[in-house]
Amino acid sequence: MDTNNGSSTTDFILLGFSDRPQLEPIISGVVFIFYIVTLVGNTTIILVSYLDTQLHTPMYFFLSNLSFLDLCYTTSIIPQMLVNLWGPTRSITYGGCVLQFFFALDLGSTECLLLAVMAYDRYAAVCQPLHYTVIMNPQLCQKMVLTAWLGGLGSALIVCSLTLNLPRCGHRKVDNFLCEMPALIKMACVYSKVIEITVFALGVVFLLAPISLILISYGVITQAVMRIKSEARWRKVLNTCGSHLTVVTLFYGTIIYMYMRPQNSTSQDEGKFLTLFYAIITPSLNPLIYTLRNKDVKSAVKRILHVEKWSAKS
Repeated sequence: MDTNNGSSTTDFILLGFSDRPQLEPIISGVVFIFYIVTLVGNTTIILVSYLDTQLHTPMYFFLSNLSFLDLCYTTSIIPQMLVNLWGPTRSITYGGCVLQFFFALDLGSTECLLLAVMAYDRYAAVCQPLHYTVIMNPQLCQKMVLTAWLGGLGSALIVCSLTLNLPRCGHRKVDNFLCEMPALIKMACVYSKVIEITVFALGVVFLLAPISLILISYGVITQAVMRIKSEARWRKVLNTCGSHLTVVTLFYGTIIYMYMRPQNSTSQDEGKFLTLFYAIITPSLNPLIYTLRNKDVKSAVKRILHVEKWSAKS
């Protein structure tokens, strides 16, 4: 058997939902709407967190990083997806596929760690309120965010190098709407136990370990909340922690289901719709979840709009 990868300049074909042509107009419209919501919502959170001094806190520093990450993540996927859905061809260059695969994996891994960091921040805020500003000092916050970004980068470099070196025997068709690890592995004409073990090990580090830390943090937070006597503070804790817990459930739920099972146990159609959910829908829901349940963000937006309105009149 010829296991040559073929020319690295050969374009790949993203099959996407070509087997369901009747759904493609609906999917493209939904994706476009969610992309606009993602751009507007996450950009708003970044600007509001920067412009309003009352939001210069660790929580909104982490939230701004999450919003920036979601902007980059969706932008690495959706424009190419819409071009393929609306255009006559479904191709993507080899270099474009590599970049899309790398950035999606890098940013996705970073988000796993960042959500765990945000859970620790909520633990410190609720369980150590008197020492919160000392514990979550700017230097520690920057180091935690830097660690998350570098961890995601390291994970992406390892998985990308292993996956892209698999022999494809001339296969060019990617049975998904983006260049993602499960679809690229299925293109290979050999089975790699090394990749399976590596992906499982990284899954423990980037999925199971962070979700365990998040669950422990919220277990301690729950105990602390039960002792809170002030109803106003109790509601505020539930709002901020509830927002983060909702995002964690949406993101980790689909990711763990997708990546922590054997690759051949998930049908391709199921994998496509799961990818569609966590890669496109979840990033658009994040700003809505945080703003609709968070009075601080809504108040900050009102203050900024009021200042702009007053400046325009003067």
